[in-house]
Amino acid sequence: MTILVVSATHAEARYAADLVDGTPSMRLLITGIGKTAAAAGTAAALAGDPAITEVVNIGSAGALRDGLTGVHEARRVLNHDISADAIRALGHDPQEWLTLGSGEVTLATGDVFVSDPLVRGRLAEVADLVDMEGYAVAWAARAAGVPARLVKHVSDNADETALDWAAVVDASARALADWLAARL
Repeated sequence: MTILVVSATHAEARYAADLVDGTPSMRLLITGIGKTAAAAGTAAALAGDPAITEVVNIGSAGALRDGLTGVHEARRVLNHDISADAIRALGHDPQEWLTLGSGEVTLATGDVFVSDPLVRGRLAEVADLVDMEGYAVAWAARAAGVPARLVKHVSDNADETALDWAAVVDASARALADWLAARL
């Protein structure tokens, strides 16, 4: 039984790496940024290791609602930059929403780096947080029949402050490692 801890960047997993290295039942995967890298990396790891029984995606996220801070686990995740209505009109189910079970927030995932107030406002109508990998990790885990958890630390407000990500990601890395240490 192995828990696969998935992060997009080394910066977000900086302190989790030390925790995982000392725990034989955990493995760390750094995928790279975006849905494609996250899905491909997660799927390859799951295909290559049948001992993986759970996937935990850790990372930073932008808050779509003012005042939202800290670490949150997603209950649902939306693939926000797919043309879901057009795909549905063609007679196919885009499956843009995935339900994860536990958690208290809704996460929107897309390849768009959200720093525009108009995009933030539109996404805030359906989600609490926004990232670039969560949906893809959850999709790959679901396809492999492995449960997934999406754990995100608010690094910014998905506005112009998002462009300061490199300066604030260390705080996210510390909070995410603390979450892992306390719960896994």
